[in-house]
Amino acid sequence: MNLNKISVLTKHVFLCKHVLAYMFKSKNNSTENNPEEEEDEIDEAEIEELFQQQIPTDIGQEDHRIFIVHPDVKWGRRKQYLTTAALQMEEAVGLVNTLHKWSVVDKIILSTKTPENKRIFGKGNFQMLTEKIRATTEVTAVFVNVERLLPSSEKELQEAWGVKVLDRYSLVLHIFRCNASTKEAKLQISLAEIPLLRSRLKNEMANLDQQGGGSRYIMGSGETLYEMQQRLLKEREMKIRSALERLRKKRHLLRSQRKHKDFPTISVMGYTNCGKTTLIKALTGDAGLQPKDQLFATLDVTVHAGQLPSHMTVLFVDTIGFLSQLPHQLIDSFSATLEDVTHSDLIIHVRDISHPETVNQKVNVLNVLKNLQIPERLLNSIIEVHNKIDLIEG
Repeated sequence: MNLNKISVLTKHVFLCKHVLAYMFKSKNNSTENNPEEEEDEIDEAEIEELFQQQIPTDIGQEDHRIFIVHPDVKWGRRKQYLTTAALQMEEAVGLVNTLHKWSVVDKIILSTKTPENKRIFGKGNFQMLTEKIRATTEVTAVFVNVERLLPSSEKELQEAWGVKVLDRYSLVLHIFRCNASTKEAKLQISLAEIPLLRSRLKNEMANLDQQGGGSRYIMGSGETLYEMQQRLLKEREMKIRSALERLRKKRHLLRSQRKHKDFPTISVMGYTNCGKTTLIKALTGDAGLQPKDQLFATLDVTVHAGQLPSHMTVLFVDTIGFLSQLPHQLIDSFSATLEDVTHSDLIIHVRDISHPETVNQKVNVLNVLKNLQIPERLLNSIIEVHNKIDLIEG
């Protein structure tokens, strides 16, 4: 029997086992739990199970030696006009270096007129790139610095290069996953991973269909394997959204309590690693705050009390950082976290004024704030703080 066929059939058996186990567990849970009970507290074990149950990126916990490829789009809607390819590559290197024991072994900026093609580049450039990657034997993964790769593109590139291929969505999600420690962060990451799980399921089913396995019915249930997996994925998404909604209500209650006590709230926003946490620590003297020189060190909203010179007590809210070309589905998943900003009395926008793209970063932050439907009074009263001025000559 063909080895590829054995591999596909093995995966088919594994998927069937996974489906049956999930069905049995769901049935047991439905009979043991009282459906009328409304849980105030979300079980830590339940969240951890959702977080660890299906990890879509297959990156693993090991260290990686990365080859970075940045497609420099020459024209069209995908061309970036407010930045340069060199700065985008610098940010890509920063993302990789954020991860423990990950390193960049080589990088290349390659021009393209066909970014929508499966292989992204023209025939000549793609052949040259493939030879270069294959010749760099220490490479364990290639990071293509685009927002999202189509599943078909990812598959074709992996077959051509012989290693794992990542895009910005999967890499940033992996960074989030490595930094997540609270219930809400883990749930929001699990929600953001749903699109990747759907893509992976579609690819696996396409492979099974080629062998006649994906369209078979399971246990006479009237559902094919693909339909059942889709339904289970939808149930998983609804479970995560339900848990996030309960956390959102809890946060709303905490906000109401703060308002009742008349503590003005100040949200501190800005790009990742611009110095938000450092500023809050300086203003509050909170020894528990430990700023880190890394991207996405903060994934949760944290609140810290401080006093103004007038002796008025205020609450500083530390928020998740921004990133250029942060995939929209990631922003949507973390919208509950950013919800606190809309209820602030004041917004402080911290800017790394030494960054070569500081103006572009400001535009991106203001655009996100407008998309969050921040009240006009808040947008008009933002206080800008220029940080890292010691890095500017003169």
